[in-house]
Amino acid sequence: MSTFEALREQLEEAARAFGARDAVAGILSGMVDDVGRALGEEPEIFPVCHHSPASALAMARRLRDKRPSVIYLELCEDLAPLLEELRNCRLPVALQAFASELDGFPAAWAPLSVIAPITEASAEYQAIAYALDTPGVEVVLVDRSTDHVFQWEPREEPSAERKEPEEGEDEDDAALHGDAVGIEIGDLRPGFAELEEHLLHHGKVRHWSEWWDQYVEQPLAGADYATYRQVMVLIGSLFRRLRPERPGRDRRDEDRERYMWTRMREHLAATGADPSECLYVCGAFHAASRVEQFGLSADAEPYEITPRTGTRWSYGLIPSSHSAIEAQFGLAPGSVSIAAATFAKALKRGGVTPFRLEGQKGAAKRKAPKPSRAPAAEPATDRLSGYLASPPVLDGLDESELLGWCVDIVRLARRNGYLSSTADAIAVFETSILLAGMRGRARPTPYDFQDAAVTCIEKDSVPGRRDVRRLCEILLGGDRVGSVGYESLPPLARDVLDRLEPLGLDLTKRTIQRALLDLDADPALASCSRLLWILRRLLPDDAVRPIMGSRELGERSIQESWDLAIGRNQRSIVELGYEGVTVEQVLEQRLRRAVWDPKATAAIALEAVEDATLYLGGRRFADELGARAVELLAAERTVDDAPEVLRRVRRLLAYYRASEPELPAWCEAFVTEGYAHYCTLLPTAFTDEDTGVRQVGAMLGFLFGMESLALSLGCDHAQLELAVRQSHPEAPAKVALLWAARSQLGMASLAELRERCDELLANPLVIPSFPLYMSGFVQALVPFPALAALVVEVMSKAFARLPDAVLLPWLPGLITTLREHARELVPVLVREAGRTFPATLGAVDAWAPPWEASAPGAGAGAAAPAGGPVSELLAARPDTCDAVAALLGYPGGWTETASASGAAGALLVRHPETSAAVAVLLG
Repeated sequence: MSTFEALREQLEEAARAFGARDAVAGILSGMVDDVGRALGEEPEIFPVCHHSPASALAMARRLRDKRPSVIYLELCEDLAPLLEELRNCRLPVALQAFASELDGFPAAWAPLSVIAPITEASAEYQAIAYALDTPGVEVVLVDRSTDHVFQWEPREEPSAERKEPEEGEDEDDAALHGDAVGIEIGDLRPGFAELEEHLLHHGKVRHWSEWWDQYVEQPLAGADYATYRQVMVLIGSLFRRLRPERPGRDRRDEDRERYMWTRMREHLAATGADPSECLYVCGAFHAASRVEQFGLSADAEPYEITPRTGTRWSYGLIPSSHSAIEAQFGLAPGSVSIAAATFAKALKRGGVTPFRLEGQKGAAKRKAPKPSRAPAAEPATDRLSGYLASPPVLDGLDESELLGWCVDIVRLARRNGYLSSTADAIAVFETSILLAGMRGRARPTPYDFQDAAVTCIEKDSVPGRRDVRRLCEILLGGDRVGSVGYESLPPLARDVLDRLEPLGLDLTKRTIQRALLDLDADPALASCSRLLWILRRLLPDDAVRPIMGSRELGERSIQESWDLAIGRNQRSIVELGYEGVTVEQVLEQRLRRAVWDPKATAAIALEAVEDATLYLGGRRFADELGARAVELLAAERTVDDAPEVLRRVRRLLAYYRASEPELPAWCEAFVTEGYAHYCTLLPTAFTDEDTGVRQVGAMLGFLFGMESLALSLGCDHAQLELAVRQSHPEAPAKVALLWAARSQLGMASLAELRERCDELLANPLVIPSFPLYMSGFVQALVPFPALAALVVEVMSKAFARLPDAVLLPWLPGLITTLREHARELVPVLVREAGRTFPATLGAVDAWAPPWEASAPGAGAGAAAPAGGPVSELLAARPDTCDAVAALLGYPGGWTETASASGAAGALLVRHPETSAAVAVLLG
């Protein structure tokens, strides 16, 4: 008769007594078989649950009793070199594998990241600390590699999905793991939703973490090793047998188990280790495995492990936190902090000495236990029958502990703005006992206390940043945040800390620190300033934030002020270290990758040129990126980025003209290529409905603004004239743009442009679309800033001539149109209007519009007489007119008459609007 035969018969008889079907009896019987199978295998299987205090306590006891020489651990095998680095860290931290450049995976998955968090209250840490600090003991990681984690992911689905932080959770700490895939040892949670709902309902608890703490953690905290082991395998078997069938997930779980048993067999064969001196630490779910490779005595064919892909993985440690672990694995907020507090309390109560790595930050020094001979293996006995049949042990009320919680939560609440008092402390005490009694336990748990505090203190609003639930988590242990020591940081992170040392700040702290840089008084800080600006470009916005100072082309800050939170963003700096040795190298790689991306545009390349000039200095790399910008511009078939291209190339040209003796070759090539490119696309852009007026205005800005440089480099002005003549837009805004361009090319005079605007205002059918014409005229200020006076004039005429019945419905459309299409150009109009209109209210009555005063009695745009102040000025300075006449090929010559005769006088008579405009300017 087997060890568990009596238990099997009892369970089958109970199933028949309750009228259950044969399937239920089979499940119960199979669970007993799984327990017997797991206990009878070698190496000894140690089932655990992820971040379980009961598992950590049982592990510490078993390691001191058994003294295994080899520990097989369910953890990604390629993370093994990182284990020794845990000595330099403050837990919790996470082992990480990171890859930004993929080979063999879909490009949309990049970057890939896998993390395995480690806390002190976990069985895996106890095993690692024992193995690393005990001579002659080896820890072997046997789980699939990080590369295989993604090899087994379905290709049609994303590899990871970030879970949003819970309400009241610190988002910064919850995001410490980013979008990484979490690897955990012992994920014990029902895969059957109805089963979990049934357990929560009958357990009178709110979430799974509370059920697990009440019905598994607390009973097993003081149980002997044999009972712990059998109960954990039984729970793993139950959840495994009752979960719904999911072929993909089931296959991956079974492949993991085949992988681990294959690696253990390979290690035993290579080293000749005695299986009786080995310990296999795995999740309770995998301890109840039914794969054919389970156990060393299995006769199944060896599992074939596929080779890794060509992806290059980087490895390191990143800081973690309790809230990050909870967010990563879907645990209730505060559950990991409560587990850590439970573990610390159990250590004091049970007298268990845990294993801690020597020299680890935050760990107290301890004496190494004296080695003892491992006891002989005890025969497996049935502990489940007594455990399942006996009622739960009800701990007595610990009044001193509960009173301390109640007093401390009231004090903490008052500090955070709550109007709590002694009466609230009494209410929390009594409510905690009441809730515990309603839930069938004599001793209130931290979850009962938390619910009672929320009920009695929260009232109707949260006065500060933290609510009562969060305050309870802080009281019961807080969100402990780990850090990676200097020695375990990658070279880039160490280089950053070394180069910022002149600031005199402790950048490992998680607080925000203010750095003040007086670059004139201490020029040595210039290198720190340059590094901070690069970090500003590479790190999240809250890591390095400038308060005073800027970094623009051609500018230099005298003083700078920074808010630094580098310690809080240690994970981001560590991941930068996976990309290069220095931040300059990382920035160069990112810029080069951005401009050679298949979706790169000329605007992106120009931005990269500007960043390279600002942050890296030198000309070689900037010229390389500039040459790529020329290629991208020539290959573009749309003009969507024309405004950005114009803005950036203007800024770069101004910088090079001010700081360099000559323009770089790529700038000249970009101007000539852009001139021909935009001339070619201009007629199509005018008629294309998908091309906005802002884009067309930017194209004209490039063509007219860069024309002098383009012509000096060999471009032909006829290209621009031909492109404008071939343009035939229908949209009102583009029509206005075309009129402005034709006037600039001499195809239409300014007077004709005024007449057309007057005709539009006089036509009642055009009035509703007049805001669109105005939008086009405003966009024309980009290539033709001299038109600002005309735009102000036309808008003023509209407000002066249109009746209220037409003006009031038309005004909202004008405002929304200008806001949508010309937001950045409206200030130009405001400044021009300020120069045109009188500055005081008293001057308004005597003020006459300049467009009416310029031609009295003739209307706007009429020819002004050649005489007057203009002719007098020209007659007083004849050399200027003679020089202009000579350039135009006319002979000089002046008469003493009031009307300037000769070539200059004939020119003035032929073009009277020029004289009129100058006369207006002269008043």
